[in-house]
Amino acid sequence: MFLAVCPAMLIGQNITGHVYEEGDSGKNPIPGVNVYWVNTTEGTATDAEGYFELNRPSKSYKQLVVSYIGFEKDTVSIERKQKDIEIVLRVNKELKEVKIVSRGPSAHIDRMSSRSVQEITGAELCKAACCNLGESFETNASVDVSYSDAVTGARQIQLLGLSGIYTQMMVDNVPDLYGLAQPFGLSYLPGTWMKAIQISKGCSSVVDGYTAVAGQINTNTKDPDDDEKIALNGMFNSMMAYEGNFVGRVKFNKHLSTNLMLHAGNMQMKHDANGDGFLDMPMTSTINVRNKWKYRIDAVSMLQMGLNALYENRAGGQMSYYEKANSGNLYGINIRTKRFEALLKGGHEFNDDFNLAFKSSGAYHNQTSFYGKNTYDAVEKTFYFNTVFQGVFGGDDAHSFSTGLSYFYDDYVENLHINTVDGAAVPVIGNVLNDTVLTMTESVPGAYFEYTFHKENLPIVIVGIRGDYHNDFGLFVTPRFHVRYTLNEHNVFRASVGKGYRTAHILSENSSLLASSKQLVIIDDLKMEEAWNYGVNYTRYFNIKEKELTLNLSAYRTHFRNQVIVDMDNDYRYVYFYNLPGRSFSNVFQIEGNYELFKGLDVVLAFRYQDVKVAEYAGDITERNSVLEKKPMVNRFKGLLNLSYGTRLNKWRFDYTLQVNGDQRLPVPDYADEHPDIYDFEDSAPVYCIMNAQVTRNFRRWSIYLGGENLTNYKQNNPIVCADNPFSEYFDSSRVWGPISGIKVYLGFRYTLD
Repeated sequence: MFLAVCPAMLIGQNITGHVYEEGDSGKNPIPGVNVYWVNTTEGTATDAEGYFELNRPSKSYKQLVVSYIGFEKDTVSIERKQKDIEIVLRVNKELKEVKIVSRGPSAHIDRMSSRSVQEITGAELCKAACCNLGESFETNASVDVSYSDAVTGARQIQLLGLSGIYTQMMVDNVPDLYGLAQPFGLSYLPGTWMKAIQISKGCSSVVDGYTAVAGQINTNTKDPDDDEKIALNGMFNSMMAYEGNFVGRVKFNKHLSTNLMLHAGNMQMKHDANGDGFLDMPMTSTINVRNKWKYRIDAVSMLQMGLNALYENRAGGQMSYYEKANSGNLYGINIRTKRFEALLKGGHEFNDDFNLAFKSSGAYHNQTSFYGKNTYDAVEKTFYFNTVFQGVFGGDDAHSFSTGLSYFYDDYVENLHINTVDGAAVPVIGNVLNDTVLTMTESVPGAYFEYTFHKENLPIVIVGIRGDYHNDFGLFVTPRFHVRYTLNEHNVFRASVGKGYRTAHILSENSSLLASSKQLVIIDDLKMEEAWNYGVNYTRYFNIKEKELTLNLSAYRTHFRNQVIVDMDNDYRYVYFYNLPGRSFSNVFQIEGNYELFKGLDVVLAFRYQDVKVAEYAGDITERNSVLEKKPMVNRFKGLLNLSYGTRLNKWRFDYTLQVNGDQRLPVPDYADEHPDIYDFEDSAPVYCIMNAQVTRNFRRWSIYLGGENLTNYKQNNPIVCADNPFSEYFDSSRVWGPISGIKVYLGFRYTLD
C-alpha cells in the first residue's frame, strides 16, 4: 500500500546515497554516475537527482567505486552499519575540457535484480502528463493501458498479453489495487505522489504471495524523510479537466518524519466528439488524501504507518440525460466510491546476519452505482499480514534465506440487479445473475521459504516455495525459481519459472459489462485459476562512442489450467463465465533498445509480438469440443518509439512518443446475424498509431509543460453498439479497442522545494 520495507529489513541491507560535484553555487547532483562494488560488476547508476540505491549482498562488500567521465574516480569504504552516504566527486584536473557525454536513462533495466525488472524513474514520469498511474506507461513498451468500456472511463492494463487481473499490483511493496479497486484503481495514484515504478515480468518472489502470474508492478510513493520538502503540480486540459496535487514532508528530528499528500481533480465538461449521443468521457470529481509516518527507533529498528482516504464520483451516459429534467427514459451512469486504507509495519535488525520485519494493511471499499437500469452496490473489507525473517546459513553470506508466515482475508458483499430486456430468452444452462446477492469470503493463511545462493563470479540462484490454505479451495503449493548469470560487465542473462494462483471475482473485474444489455451467466462453480510462467531475458550493454547502448531481449510463456473465461463469442445477448478445460496460453517476445544518439537526445525503440490463444467453445455452450482461437481484444504486436531531447542544463525538454498498435480479434457472437444490419459486428480491429508530444521549460524550482495526446486524432468508429437505443437487447459499450476521444491538449506546472 504505502511504505517500502525499511533498508535494515533486507538481506545484507541496501545502501543509498547521493553523488555531487562542488560548484560555485554549492553542491550539484550528477546523474548517470556509475556506482559499483569493488572487484565486481554489480552496480547501478545515479538518477536525475544524483540519487542511487544499491543492494549490499553481504558484509564482505566493503568498498564502492564511483566513476564518471570528466571526474576523478573515487573508492569509498562503507562501514558495517552505514546505510546512507554522500559522495562529492572532484573534476579531473588533467583534462583540458570536461564534457558530460551521457546521462542516466530515465527508464532502465535494474542491473542488480535477479528478475527482469524495469525501473521507471521520476524523470521518465515527467515525459508525459502522468496525471495518474494509468497514464504512467505511455512511454513504456511492456505495459499496455486501454479503456474497458466506452462510458465509465475504467482502464485496464495488459502485461505479457494478459489482462491486469493477472498482474500483482503493489504500492510501496505491499499488495494493493485489487478487488473492487481494480476497475478504477489506476486513477487512484496521482503522478505527483509517485517516486518510481518497477515493472517485473514473470513470476515474482514467494515472499510477496501466490497471485503474480504475468508479473508484478510496484509503485513507490514519496518518502517522509527523503525527496522534496514541497512538491506542487497543477494541470488542466482541452476537455476542461483540471487537477491539483500537493506533497509536503516534515522531519521533526532524526527519529520521526511525516509527509502529507493531497489530490483534487474535477472534470464536468460534456464532450461528444463522435456524435453518438453519449459522453466520450465521464464527468468525475475526486478527493484523495494520504499521510505517511516513519519512526526510526534506533539504528536497527523502525516503524512505519500510513492512512489513505479517497472519494470519487463518476457520471456518464447520454448527453441528454443531463439536459432534461425528466431523464427516466434516458441512459445515465453514476458510480460513487469511498475507500479507506491503513498500514502498519516495522522491523528489527538483530545483527549482520539476521533481521525480522512485518507488514500489515487493511482496506474498506464501498461502491454504489447504476448503469442505466442496472444497479451494482458492493462492499469489500480486506486484511493483509506478512512476517519476513531473513538470515544467512552458518555465517556464510553466500547462502541466505527468507522465511515467514502470511495471512490474507477478503470479504465481499455484492448486490446486483440486471434489467431483463424484453424478448431475451433465458439460457437452458448456467445461473443467470439478475437480482442477485453474491457473498464471498477468502481466508488464506500461508507459509513460505526462499533460499538464495549469491557468490562472486557465480550465477545467483533463488529457489522459493510457499504453501497456502484457502477456506474454499484447500491447500495449494507455489514453487518459483530465478537465476541470474553475469557473463561479464556487458552481458547479463536471467531466467525464471514459477506457478501462480488466482481467485476470480467476475462482477468487480468485469463491471464494464454492466454498461450493456447482456445477461451474465455462470456455468458451474468456478475453480481457482492456475498458471505456469516461464521466462528468459538477455541484456547486452554496448559502449559506442563513449555512450552506452542497452539492448534487452525477452521471451515469456504463460499457460493456464482452469482459466476463467469471459466468453462473448456465443451469443450477443449473454456473457458466459466458466473454467476452461482446454488449452489457454500466452507467448510474448520483446526486443528493446535504449541509446543516447547524440548529446541530449535519448532514443528508445521497441517491438513486441504476442501470440495469445484460448480454446473457445464452438457452437452450443454445452458442447465440450473446443477450438483454439486468438484471444479477443489483444493486440498481435506493438511498436514504440520514444525521443527525448534536453538542451544544455536541461532548461528545455522535448519528448515525443509514437505507438504502433497491432491488429486484434474482436468477439463475434454466433447469433450476430440476428442483429439489424446497422449494428453489424466487426471481426477485427485495424492497426493504428498514436502520437504524443510534450515540451517542458525548467527553471530552478519551477517547470511549465505543454503537451498533446493522440495527435493523429485517431478514434474508434462507433465504440457503442446501438447507442441510439440503449435499452434494447443490442446495446453494448464494452467492445472498445481504440481511443474514444480525439486530440487532447494539456498545460501544467510543477514546483519543487528540496
